[in-house]
Amino acid sequence: MSRFLAGRLQTLAPYVPGEQPQDQQYVKLNTNESPFPPSPRVVEALNRAIISQLNLYPDPLAKTLCKTIADTYGLAARNVFVGNGSDEVLAFAFMAYGDGRGFAFPEISYGFYPVYARLYGLQATKVPLNKDFSVPAEKFCNLGKPIAIANPNAPTSLAMKLSDIEGILLTNPDSVVLIDEAYIDYGGESCLPLLEKYLNLLIVRTYSKSRSLAGGRLGYALASEEIVDDLNRIKNSFNPYSINSLTMLAGIEAMRDRAYFTECVSATVAQREQTKADLRGLGFTVLDSASNFLFAAPPHMAGEAYYKGLKQKGVLVRYFNDPKLKDYVRITVGSARQMQTLLDKTKELIQEATA
Repeated sequence: MSRFLAGRLQTLAPYVPGEQPQDQQYVKLNTNESPFPPSPRVVEALNRAIISQLNLYPDPLAKTLCKTIADTYGLAARNVFVGNGSDEVLAFAFMAYGDGRGFAFPEISYGFYPVYARLYGLQATKVPLNKDFSVPAEKFCNLGKPIAIANPNAPTSLAMKLSDIEGILLTNPDSVVLIDEAYIDYGGESCLPLLEKYLNLLIVRTYSKSRSLAGGRLGYALASEEIVDDLNRIKNSFNPYSINSLTMLAGIEAMRDRAYFTECVSATVAQREQTKADLRGLGFTVLDSASNFLFAAPPHMAGEAYYKGLKQKGVLVRYFNDPKLKDYVRITVGSARQMQTLLDKTKELIQEATA
């Protein structure tokens, strides 16, 4: 780093995304992307627009995109905020609501939460998970500070009960409760029914998973008009053109194509359940996932050894270098062919470990 970097930033430990090695062709099951291409409607819209619109600035208000999202969920456009990936939405929320009181979040959860807390100089209250990796809802009640919870949680894949989340909202009426629903389309109960009742609820979602647009970088929030205004105030003080024209079009068509969305989600859930059963049949401990990934501990070897063994055989999964997670890896649910390769290479590793 340079000697010019602000002192408070010199100790930042940046978020580390899933590895993207280029040394060979891998079966990539480490970053929770969809195995399906974007909706055909997305492709058609981009083909029509790629020449005619790139010379113009995109709509800074993203009015058509916001209305399309709102119509999908039975809301008004004023209840929708859009950003450059859900990470940008999360960043703005931490900036908007953490000053003076900090943020509380599960000790084991999405890795960007502690990064944003450090970036903005916020006090981070990290709440340990239960022994079964579930989120202890009762420990988030009456905290009196902003809260961020991923539901389903990552990397554990477990979902919370809607009644538990409502208890958190009810007992923290003067603080924003951010529920990160990046994986909600694959299982669990969405907080959407609580939105009208609790003005402190901020739901954050992404197009990267169930809408097959990880490369497009598009996220959104569903909240009260006042919270949406807060987020827009920050966005428009930072970069009002953060969503490019092509991503905006892709987001509109991906949201409108509900049949394709349902088909892809259903296929992923079915594949998840099949792979979970297959891994358990091989002696794995696998949590009951409500997401598009599995949190699994292999037999006869540590999680790191399994991760490294698979990588040598051309399959990437995610290993977290955390003592509390050392037995586990996170496995993205890919296509049937990809998951069969995972199983084949896993059987080879088990045979080698027990030989």
